[in-house]
Amino acid sequence: MPTYEYKGLNAKGKAIRGVVDAESARMARGKLRGDGIFPTEITENKSSATDAPPKAGKRGVSKKPMVIRSIPSLELALATRQLATLIGAAVPLVESLTALTEQIEHARLKGIMSRVRDRVNEGANFADALEEARAFPNLYVSLIRAGEASGALEQVLARLAEYLESQVRLKNKVGSIMIYPAVMLGVAVGVVGILVTFVLPQITSLLESMDIELPIYTRIIIGISNVARDWWMLILTVGIAAVFAFRAYIRTERGKRQLDKTVLRLPIFGKLIRLISISRFTSTLSTLLAGGVPIVAALGIAKRVSNNEVIADAISEAQDAITEGASLARPLKASGHFPPTVIHMIDVGERSGELESMLEKISETFDEQIETSVSRLSALMEPLLILLMVGIVMVIILATLVPLTQLTSGLG
Repeated sequence: MPTYEYKGLNAKGKAIRGVVDAESARMARGKLRGDGIFPTEITENKSSATDAPPKAGKRGVSKKPMVIRSIPSLELALATRQLATLIGAAVPLVESLTALTEQIEHARLKGIMSRVRDRVNEGANFADALEEARAFPNLYVSLIRAGEASGALEQVLARLAEYLESQVRLKNKVGSIMIYPAVMLGVAVGVVGILVTFVLPQITSLLESMDIELPIYTRIIIGISNVARDWWMLILTVGIAAVFAFRAYIRTERGKRQLDKTVLRLPIFGKLIRLISISRFTSTLSTLLAGGVPIVAALGIAKRVSNNEVIADAISEAQDAITEGASLARPLKASGHFPPTVIHMIDVGERSGELESMLEKISETFDEQIETSVSRLSALMEPLLILLMVGIVMVIILATLVPLTQLTSGLG
């Protein structure tokens, strides 16, 4: 029988971990809940799975589990909003999922929801069916599970739809504002590349044939042009290899943490990225608490959404402190990564019993600050990129024009 390693909370809210025997992950979760344990993470023990005999499918070929890519946030938000409307109209869950499947236009999501509907129709819980699909984030599955347990599935779905929609709006705002600077940077690199590799070599052949002393900056520009023309294949290969090596490094735990630490120290971008991470964390935590998820389990899910290892480590320390009876505000303040305003509002929310609404206000305030900061940064980058491109072009022109002027003066 397969074994599953689990992490969860006991009836007193204390974090525990262990191993449980069960036929499937769904049965393991049910067995743990029967023992009074709220599981937050369940993974199959690979050694037991290896020792177990393979199950033969058709023609004796073993079936491998299907790995499905994540669903686009916008498509998931639309589907969640539609499902919340159907559940709110007192339509049974299976019929709601059937109607939702017929309305979805996204091909992959349509197939996933069809399989989820079939599992629910077979008697599985909605959250278990979503978890088996392996295409939905932990936040989504945990909130659905809490909504089913509390009988407030409609409210949880509506809250989930609002959260997903707000995340899509934030992503679109940041992306749309950064498009113009990115295009300008690409144009600048393209213009300089054409000048150095195609235009400049035709002029340098004339300059090198002159019997005059070329200025130092002209010789430097000619040298750069020659290197770019003769070694462009090697430069391109090294550049691509460096990109892949960097991506491989930041995918490791050490590399990701080092990158996040460095990014947070940047003069302008560091503050913006910190705001985005805290906004995602507070918004997610507020949504989870509103859905009835215990705060320790909610912190375990919300720290992954911050998308920054340094912030996630601070949240993990707060999670451990809460299991020992401490407040949320104190360990977050001790980490030094959260602004005083955030700490104060969380402290007030804990003392007044309105932590959920305070977290939502923090997220809304930070979203406005993010939009303002990105707009100002974009407005600042536009003239800087233009000046940079004009400056590089002027240096190249002057480096070739001055010797030509000297030659013309000598002929005169």
